[in-house]
Amino acid sequence: MKKVLVTGGAGFIGGNFIHYLIKQYPHYKIFNLDALTYAGDLTKHVAIETMENYHFIKADITNYQEITQLFEKERFDFVVHFAAESHVDRSIIDPGIFVQTNVLGTQVLLEAARKMGLTKFVHVSTDEVYGELDFDPTTFFTEETPLKPNSPYSASKASSDLLVQAYHHTYGLPMNITRCSNNYGPFHFPEKLIPLTISRVLNNEKVPVYGDGQNIRDWLHVFDHCTAINLVLHEGVNGEVYNIGGHNERTNLQVVNTIIHALGKSDKLIEFVEDRLGHDKRYAIDASKLEQLGWKPKFTFETGIDETIKWYAENIVWIEQINNRDLHMS
Repeated sequence: MKKVLVTGGAGFIGGNFIHYLIKQYPHYKIFNLDALTYAGDLTKHVAIETMENYHFIKADITNYQEITQLFEKERFDFVVHFAAESHVDRSIIDPGIFVQTNVLGTQVLLEAARKMGLTKFVHVSTDEVYGELDFDPTTFFTEETPLKPNSPYSASKASSDLLVQAYHHTYGLPMNITRCSNNYGPFHFPEKLIPLTISRVLNNEKVPVYGDGQNIRDWLHVFDHCTAINLVLHEGVNGEVYNIGGHNERTNLQVVNTIIHALGKSDKLIEFVEDRLGHDKRYAIDASKLEQLGWKPKFTFETGIDETIKWYAENIVWIEQINNRDLHMS
């Protein structure tokens, strides 16, 4: 039985990936490692928590002794590393925790992995490490685009990417790095644009939009992201980087308006606010390298956002519980 360690499995993407693995590989033993910081939520795993092949471990990836002992005990075959501080706004306010978790935490995992030996270490990163693109619709990030991060968050992720590549080159650690565009879908923490907008609109509250709302992002449904990571885990060429994009470029204002209109509300709910410091203009992914392995996104933005809006409307209690908990912990 293969053993898979998923770090950050109480988070949005890692949590969805665990559900995907459970369905696809019932013969795999899945370990969910998470420190349960403010964005960690285990309620998404209630349906699987009693399964014999699912195990939750509360641990901090920066704790070298604890992580090393865990690797020595379990001898994992695969590590899929999602655990990270990921909200740009929070990285501007407190950069230190991003360096601690995203850089040091990744190095601790890499050190434990190289000592124990494993089949594959997949490091889940972001397109933000490439910096920003201009508004020319013919330009895209490729795997060869130089790293040029612009926020403390993206700088910490770029640093962790380089560490993973160094451990491959120096120690022969089998690995892949994936860099994705903006994700959306069920169980997304409500500080991010899409769930924040949905919850605000459902409550007839003002929706903040940075600047003029013309910053562009490429949107990727979390299910499509999970299928891509799974493909890289099992078929990715050792040492390679793979971009994962949804081919769904939208301005932030277009995203907000789409949600408002889908819920039958007025765009008077939009409130333009002071722009984020260092706000990147545009991200767009060329995912052709991954597509050559046989991957293709299932969701268009139209089908994906409709499904996502419906999910949040039906799970408004979950959003309220998370928001109340976050206010209490802040």
